[in-house]
Amino acid sequence: MKIEELKRGDGIRTMMFDCPGCGFLHQVHVAGTGVPVWGWNGSMERPTFTPSLLVTGVQQMTDEEHAAYMRGEGLPTPRPLTCHSFVTDGRIQFLGDCTHALAGQTVNLPEIEA
Repeated sequence: MKIEELKRGDGIRTMMFDCPGCGFLHQVHVAGTGVPVWGWNGSMERPTFTPSLLVTGVQQMTDEEHAAYMRGEGLPTPRPLTCHSFVTDGRIQFLGDCTHALAGQTVNLPEIEA
């Protein structure tokens, strides 16, 4: 499957997909109250979510940064993370404001690994 449902007990329906740009799962609420809800075409194999998805945060430490931290050299300066995309018919179109290497590219959604 390209997306997987996150099992919740609070009435919010959440789908997840593996983002090859960020390297971690993104969550999209497709039903519920009290949270932003995206449109979804109902497909687990060729999903479309509307409108665009904007994920922000802080990038993970690199192996080199982690090694320096473990040597007692202090925490690295946080680097902002932006992943802005459209998911349409099972493909991710990464917009130009993404901070990862797939900015400006369109790729197939990868399979979710168990």
